[in-house]
Amino acid sequence: MANPSRLRAAALTTSAVLLFAAPAGCGGRSEDGDLTHQKLDWQDCPAPSEAEGGGTAPTPLPNGTEWQCATMKAPLDWGRPKGDTIGIALIRARASGPANRRIGSLVFNFGGPGGSGVTTLPAFGPDYTTLGTRYDLVSFDPRGVGRSAPVRCESDARLDEYFQQDATPDDAAERAQLLRRTREFNTACEKNSEKVLPHVRTTDAARDMDLMRQVLGDRKLHYFGISYGTELGGVYAHLFPEHVGRAVFDAVVDPTQNAEQSALGQAKGFQLALDNFARDCTSKTTQCPVGSTPQEVKERIAKLLADLEKKPIPGISPRELTQTAATNGIAQSLYSKDFWEYLTEGLEEAYDGDGKILMLLSDSMNGRGENGEYSNLAAANAAINCSDDKARYTAGDVRRALPRFRAASPLFGDYLAWGLVSCTDWAVPGAAAHPDVRAPGAAPILVVGNTGDPATPYQGAKKMVDALGKGVGVQLTYKGQGHGAYDSKNKCVQRAVNGYLLDGKVPKAGLVCS
Repeated sequence: MANPSRLRAAALTTSAVLLFAAPAGCGGRSEDGDLTHQKLDWQDCPAPSEAEGGGTAPTPLPNGTEWQCATMKAPLDWGRPKGDTIGIALIRARASGPANRRIGSLVFNFGGPGGSGVTTLPAFGPDYTTLGTRYDLVSFDPRGVGRSAPVRCESDARLDEYFQQDATPDDAAERAQLLRRTREFNTACEKNSEKVLPHVRTTDAARDMDLMRQVLGDRKLHYFGISYGTELGGVYAHLFPEHVGRAVFDAVVDPTQNAEQSALGQAKGFQLALDNFARDCTSKTTQCPVGSTPQEVKERIAKLLADLEKKPIPGISPRELTQTAATNGIAQSLYSKDFWEYLTEGLEEAYDGDGKILMLLSDSMNGRGENGEYSNLAAANAAINCSDDKARYTAGDVRRALPRFRAASPLFGDYLAWGLVSCTDWAVPGAAAHPDVRAPGAAPILVVGNTGDPATPYQGAKKMVDALGKGVGVQLTYKGQGHGAYDSKNKCVQRAVNGYLLDGKVPKAGLVCS
């Protein structure tokens, strides 16, 4: 059986949306109304709190550079910049090279939405050691996340129930139950986070980043956005094109799609990743333990899920592995090729009636620690998505869309289609059908697409380049697997990204790395 500690360590270092930080909620009013002149009080970083999932304080980078943490004041409501403030949690590692070679700060957002940069950056820090020679490596908890006025919804016990529910209803009674439980979750978010809930849109986070740029003392924002971080970066470039410095978007969100189109694209992306996993497993010299052909692998997974709907199997006591939890765990394992060995082992054990590994993967996706405590991933993710996305889908909308989703992915289609109802009863109206990322006049932005990316399909990179506008987006293609390209450690990708961020060398548009 897989070692749970090793599995959790792999999750920590390969899935950027799983790590979260502790609360530092709403503060008082700005004293003089000009928050750009505030001085940050950098201190040693504390150990992760309950909201962060526990653990120890971040360890220094391999070169000995220590991590420092601070809190930046930002307006709660950017429409009233002199009103109440909230704290935005920051982390940094100072540039390790000569002072006269320092470029400035390089700000990271690792995605989600709902991911804590305060905990994720140290986990990935060794990957960015080269960039850290000329930049202060900086990240933050976006508003609503971790230590930055976190959105809070339900208790840990209620979240256990929420993530075990049947997320692919087959009849009217099951549909009613799913809608009722979703409504309860959303009502709890409104009750427990009423003050911050209207102010967690991506446009608000982008304005926080421009304030951050000024407080950090940078003339331009140098930026590395991953997954949803590419959407945040695109919105920033639209709002502040003249302030864009050297920027990289990796694992690119398609900015032209509405929520339904995005979910359908993910169905295709996860199905592609599953196909690739099945081919990889059955092509090895040793026998694939979950099927002898790619088709048999997928058929056996489908049968497992159908059996779990009728009768769950033991998972992590006292919880059982349900169809929903297993689907979630399989999806989590497809985010990175590094997880494929765990998927193989998890499926093999599930066929023998043991659901622990798939449940560990599912818990990792949902931000649940082994002590049963959850980060605020689910709450922040819902709050930001539902505040951004204008559409409010009904059960009827989903049922009409199901044939297209099932055609895109027999395994994940229903699961992703029914996820569209998550914002139906949200308290705050959504902002738009899709983000506006037009950025005429901005400096070149390197846009990196991965042909095997399940969560942000490759086609989104070209759509982002086109949407940014002529002369702004520069596309790089990585022919690989997993969510993102830079952390694959592909030499070609890293050479192109490092060359731009460190030396300002814009790669030739259309560069392909494999």
